[in-house]
Amino acid sequence: MTTEKNIPYKIYLSEDEMPKTWYNVRADMKNKPAPLLNPGTGQPMGFEDLRPVFCDELIRQELDNDTREIPIPQEIRDFYKMYRPSPLVRAYCLEEKLGTPAKIYYKFEGNNTSGSHKLNSAIAQAYYAKQQGLVGVTTETGAGQWGTALSMACSYLGLDCKVYMVKVSYEQKPFRREVMRTYGASVTPSPSMETEIGKKILAEHPGTTGSLGCAISEAVEVATSNPGYRYVLGSVLNQVLLHQSVIGVETKTALDKYGIVPDIIIGCAGGGSNLGGLISPFMGEKLRGEKDYRIIAVEPASCPSLTRGRFAYDFCDTGMVCPLAKMYTLGSGFIPSPNHAGGLRYHGMSSILSQLYHDGYMEAVSVEQTKVFEAAEMFARVEGILPAPESSHAIRVAIDEALKCKETGEEKTIVFGLTGTGYFDMVAYEKFHNGEMSDYIPTDAELEASFAHLPKVPGQD
Repeated sequence: MTTEKNIPYKIYLSEDEMPKTWYNVRADMKNKPAPLLNPGTGQPMGFEDLRPVFCDELIRQELDNDTREIPIPQEIRDFYKMYRPSPLVRAYCLEEKLGTPAKIYYKFEGNNTSGSHKLNSAIAQAYYAKQQGLVGVTTETGAGQWGTALSMACSYLGLDCKVYMVKVSYEQKPFRREVMRTYGASVTPSPSMETEIGKKILAEHPGTTGSLGCAISEAVEVATSNPGYRYVLGSVLNQVLLHQSVIGVETKTALDKYGIVPDIIIGCAGGGSNLGGLISPFMGEKLRGEKDYRIIAVEPASCPSLTRGRFAYDFCDTGMVCPLAKMYTLGSGFIPSPNHAGGLRYHGMSSILSQLYHDGYMEAVSVEQTKVFEAAEMFARVEGILPAPESSHAIRVAIDEALKCKETGEEKTIVFGLTGTGYFDMVAYEKFHNGEMSDYIPTDAELEASFAHLPKVPGQD
C-alpha cells in the first residue's frame, strides 16, 4: 500500500473545526419541499397542527425553509465531542485491491456506541424534548440503529424512551434490541397488540413481519395518547436531515483542508437521513451554481422508492394516522420482503431528497442484496471494518464507479458515506455466507397494487 504525499490515511478535524451550525439545504432550493398536509382536510399543516405529535422547537426546524445556518446548542456540541469530529478515510487498500486510478474516500460514522450516524439527530431531538419539560419520547426503528441511538441519548438526558421495532428485525437482531434495553428503553416488536393500530394491522395481515410504516403508526398512537410524550423520527423529516448535515459539513471541511474536490458523492438511501446529511453542503454549492458534483443515491432493489416509486402525496405510516408528505413512495401499505436484510425498509423518501431528485440534481440506482453483501465482504477484508448492510449499498456503487474508472483510465475522486458498523447484523452475513440469501425484486403488478391505494389529493393523479 502506498499513500499520496501530504494526504493522510485518515483526515481528522480538531474540536475547534467541528460544525457550530447545522446547514439547512432548503434555504438554497428554488423548489422547496411540498408542505405536509392534514389527511383530514388536505390543507398544509402549521405549527399548531403538529404540536400534539412533535416537540415545539423541532416543529420550527421542520417548517423553516429559509434559514441557511441554524446554531447547534452548546449542550449538543458538548455531547458530539464524545465521538465527533468523525474521520474521513482514504480507502487506499480498496483502491489497490480494485486496481483503479480512482481515489476513494469514506466518511466513517460508526465510531460511537450506537454504531451509526443516527446519534447525530437522536441527541438533538432528545435535547429539545428535555428542554420542553417532557417525560419521554416514542419512536420506531427498523434495523435498530435509530432505536439504539435514541435510547442512548434519552439515557444521557434522563428521558423515558419507548421503541417500536419492526418485527423481522426484532427477531433477527436481538443484540441490538438488548443494547436499547441496556440504555433503559422499552422495546416492542411491531406490529403489536399494545395499540389499536397494531391490532388492526395484525387483523388485516396475520403473521406480517412488519415495516417501518407499521412501527411509526404505533409509536405515534402511544405518543399522542400519553401526556408528557412526543414522537420522534430517525429519518425522512426535514429536521432530521438538518441535524445530519454535520456529516457533510465535516466531510467538506476535511476535503477542503487538503484541496480535494470530489467528482462523485454516494450514499445509501432508505428514508434519507444519512444521504441528505452527507450531500447537504455539496448540494448547496450545486444549487447556488458554484460547483457541480455527481450525486448518487443507492437503494435496495427490494424497496426501490426513488427508482420505481411515484412522486406523490402519501401517508408517512401504514396506519394512515400521520400527515401526508409529497415524496417518492411505493405506497404506505408496501411491506418489503422478509428476506430483505438491511434497514432500508421505508416505503418513501425524504421530501427534500425527493424534490432534489425530481428536479434532476441527483441520480438514483437500486442494487440487489447479494451484490451488496459481496461488496461488504470485500470491503471488510481489505479496509478492516465490517460495514452495516445499509452502508454496503453505497460501497457497492462506489466499487462499481471505481471499476469504471479502471476501464476508462479516469482519475475520479469518489466520496461515500459509511454510516455504521455491521457487528449486530451477523444473521444477515450468516445467510449470505451459507448461500441462503436471495434477491427479491417486487413486480410491477405488486407496485401497481400498492399505488392504487395512494390517497386522493387535489392535483394529484
